[in-house]
Amino acid sequence: MRSSALLVLTGFIAAVTNATPVAPALPQALPQLKRLHIRQDNTTNSTAPCAQVSQAIYSNGGPASSIPTVPAKIAYECIQSVPFNATSAMKLLDSLPPYLAWQSTLTVLSNPPDEYAKKVQPPVDILGGVEKLKASIGAGQFKSEYEFGWALYTLIQSAHDGHFTYVPDSVGSIFNFGRPVPLVSVSEDGKKLPAVFAYYDVLGMQFKNISYTPSPIVQINGQDVNEYLEGLSQYGSLQDRDALYNNMFYELAQISLGSSGSGTGMFTGGGRGRWVYPGPTTTLKFANETSYTMENYARVLQSFRGINTGEELATQWFYYGSNAASTQLGESASPAALAVTAPGYPTPVTPGPSNLINGFYVDAPGYEDVAVLQVPNFVGETSVERAFQKTTQDFLPKAVADGKTKLIIDVQANGGGTILQGYDMFKQLFPSILPYGANRFRATEYVDLIGQAFSAYASKFPRQSTYNQTLMSIQGSYFDYHQDSNENYERFTSWADKFGPIELLGDKFTNIARWNLSDVLITYNSGGINITGYGIYSNASSNPPPFKAENIVILTDGYCASTCTIFAELMKQQGGVKTIAMGGRSNKNPIQAIGGVKGTNNYAWNYIQNLGQQAVEIAPEGQDEKYNTTFKPFYANIPYNRAATNPGANVRDGLRQNDTSGVPLQFIYEEADCRLYYTPEMTVDATAIWKAAADAQWGGKGNCVTGGGYGTKREAHEVTTSLKPRRVSPRAQASLLQQFEAFEKSFVLQTDCTMHGDGFMHP
Repeated sequence: MRSSALLVLTGFIAAVTNATPVAPALPQALPQLKRLHIRQDNTTNSTAPCAQVSQAIYSNGGPASSIPTVPAKIAYECIQSVPFNATSAMKLLDSLPPYLAWQSTLTVLSNPPDEYAKKVQPPVDILGGVEKLKASIGAGQFKSEYEFGWALYTLIQSAHDGHFTYVPDSVGSIFNFGRPVPLVSVSEDGKKLPAVFAYYDVLGMQFKNISYTPSPIVQINGQDVNEYLEGLSQYGSLQDRDALYNNMFYELAQISLGSSGSGTGMFTGGGRGRWVYPGPTTTLKFANETSYTMENYARVLQSFRGINTGEELATQWFYYGSNAASTQLGESASPAALAVTAPGYPTPVTPGPSNLINGFYVDAPGYEDVAVLQVPNFVGETSVERAFQKTTQDFLPKAVADGKTKLIIDVQANGGGTILQGYDMFKQLFPSILPYGANRFRATEYVDLIGQAFSAYASKFPRQSTYNQTLMSIQGSYFDYHQDSNENYERFTSWADKFGPIELLGDKFTNIARWNLSDVLITYNSGGINITGYGIYSNASSNPPPFKAENIVILTDGYCASTCTIFAELMKQQGGVKTIAMGGRSNKNPIQAIGGVKGTNNYAWNYIQNLGQQAVEIAPEGQDEKYNTTFKPFYANIPYNRAATNPGANVRDGLRQNDTSGVPLQFIYEEADCRLYYTPEMTVDATAIWKAAADAQWGGKGNCVTGGGYGTKREAHEVTTSLKPRRVSPRAQASLLQQFEAFEKSFVLQTDCTMHGDGFMHP
């Protein structure tokens, strides 16, 4: 009889894939999955692949779940059967440059600093890539819509900027892909190089529910496991390679976010992994010479009723400008909510909203003075902004009153959120310091004309809170020069004073701007909160910091992006706080703490479109023709008709204080102060991570990774070859098991993020 933990996890697999587990036939405790919905026999094999998808869903009267699944192979063959529409593709490419021009790093991407190109990502010419796609269309190289869509998607994705996205309909509107078995990368003792294991083996080992010694995975689909996963990770949203590698795996912080995180890892189809076709099957080979082959699957996002061919699929769901295809999703439903307490976490001392922030103590002997502020998101919903801020306001003084002198700020899995929540948290920790936070736009004609129109219009009215949303949207935007301060934290005198431009790095940029935290309309951009030290909290600037800088440490997994990177930059550069980075590739090299997009503001393309149209409506007197001509591209909807998700651009660079190079933070390589490997217990118990961080930062007994420099070969170091159970305490075990049981009932594998924010990177 299988143990309870394994039953929980095989039940979880059944829930997320609509499959039925049977007894494992291999020494590895991986659930064997039956095929989904469709019989793989001669009859169905002779049927067109899109008809097979339809049959798989409706042969028994309808889908077994709100979002049905089918084998990945027939889904891929179906989407590949949609014929290529060259005319529509060319129109789409012609429509992109006006939006691509808003990407702040467009020029630097093609010629990044040498260290970035060597250690992070190679150069990429986005505009040149668009022209090459046009040439490929002219040469007849694309045979299907998917081939073209994948080429366009990977061009934009190759910038490795989580704010910069374009997901064509063929890539993301019809199917999402996944694998049913999550992986983890762990070190046996925190010193040996980590190895890759099936997550269920590690979970079973931690709860002593298996009778064998877990064996590491050495190959995936016949390729070295590390090479395979490093290659696959490059399709992720981050720029840093160690952060990308971490995001392949099951991780408690991502799980705590539910479907608003990257699920059980990019390998299983979480985050950007959902758009990568994984092949029909995936074979894991273990060091003990056993192997396991799983069938990969696809989630079906649109109705397939009456769909038999790729042509019919295109007619129903692809909008080329000449048909009336619906843009409404088919049979789908919102994902289930997470349990109140995320699996692997203790009960918070100060709970925050929706597991987006929580305050904890480390309940273990020797750690009585350690508090943890866990922040996997900076929110982007007005309904919880105040509750988010209040969690920190309540937790920090309580921790001090309870004798806590050390603070771990755990930002693992933090993709950002509301920009000014990051400023507020910094100000709560360092009340007397004025945040620097310099930023700039590319100085394009679009930005200049919008700024002229908005600034002129805004100047006609008093600057005050108003119920007029149109006026608020203008006066509260970057394009009203009254909103921001200059580099010296003084008011701009005109739009021309703010715009510049400055010629630098082969491009033109606006003058440096900084958020004016005293602005009367600051709450318009903060989600409704008053920032600590200003407004109703103005007296807080004279408060002493609750913790000394040397007694604070930022803990990351590299997945710190957007607002998270703004917060981390303020904490490191102005607060003097150290960083600890977890995980990374299986080597001894130092790694970066911040691996997500360091741009400081993302605009959705529909917001850019709205800005252009609004500028035309309020164009300065005598300039109607100029504005109509310049912004004509922003009245076409083809970029949206052909997109699976709302495209986005990073519009503001972040800049470092006292750095005269002008190089955006996005391209500055910076190693963490300490690197720690994940160990097995850290995959089920967050407290184990915090204890390791406290030991490394203050205990003098930590395992900061040493012995390597950049580029050191992993073969020179001892690698984890097996794992020994290190059972968590009996009390913690019972609590954790209950959490995982609740998790099994409530969690869905897929990423379906509903969060947003002016500084948020969608997974």
